[in-house]
Amino acid sequence: MSESSGDDRDIFVTAKDGLRLHVREYGAVGGPQLPVVCLPGLTRTIADFAALAPALVNDPQRPRRVIALDSRGRGGSDSDSNPDNYNVAVELADLVTVLAALNVGPAVFIGSSRGGILTMLLAAAQPAAIAGAVLHDIGPAVEIGGVMRIKSYVGRLPAPRSYAEGAEILQRLFGAQFPRQTSAQWLAAAQRTWRMTEHGLQPTYDVQLARSLADVSPDRPLPALWNEFDALRPVPVLVIRGANSDILSAATAAEMAARHPGLQILEVPDQGHVPLLEGEEIISAIAAFVAACDRARAGAAAL
Repeated sequence: MSESSGDDRDIFVTAKDGLRLHVREYGAVGGPQLPVVCLPGLTRTIADFAALAPALVNDPQRPRRVIALDSRGRGGSDSDSNPDNYNVAVELADLVTVLAALNVGPAVFIGSSRGGILTMLLAAAQPAAIAGAVLHDIGPAVEIGGVMRIKSYVGRLPAPRSYAEGAEILQRLFGAQFPRQTSAQWLAAAQRTWRMTEHGLQPTYDVQLARSLADVSPDRPLPALWNEFDALRPVPVLVIRGANSDILSAATAAEMAARHPGLQILEVPDQGHVPLLEGEEIISAIAAFVAACDRARAGAAAL
């Protein structure tokens, strides 16, 4: 374990096949509040939770433990020499290994895109592990148009000469979905997308992740996960949807609400896939939801 600033700690957990998985842990272990587990998207890293995690940890009313996991091949985790292992079955096994290694009991999961898919799969495999879920611009049915858009750039992004140039690349690619994103936000996005190496700026993920989408096409979309989503029915669920999302449709979100009594939907205007987890409004909404999960858990225990 290597210490970082403040209350966060970088931890490495060994997966069953020997790969090192990077986890950032915030806050004290063993507090009275439910812990929170943050799971990033396909090519994303724990940097997506850099504003949210400290806000949850430092809530003066309900401070809590937060852990954020870089899936294999992303961020600080090892890349896999066999890119066929970049699949949700292996990543789910990695998640279970991390939860056991860090002694994380029932928790609230914040699953962003692919991280939300892992959350639904975990609910089906180990329902007792989940006390609540935030599905961040993801649902049981994934729009094939959005998947094909993602497939078109994963592992194929141009190599920028600077973070400023990277910001320009991202704005050209995603500006239609995020029309109001500021220059500073595009620059921050570039700093999350690339990292400086001895060979210049390189993606923060293994470009072989593109293999995970190789077989996906309009004729072979991703399988629906309605049964796995239904496994979340006993716990509170918050869905965060970008109004411009091409991954989670409004119709799918409505069907999720119909199947899950009490499900909450937060739609973020002028943003697509995935909405930024920053700013007072969205962080406050997530904090309030997580606090409601504490109360629901306590109420269930009292029965």
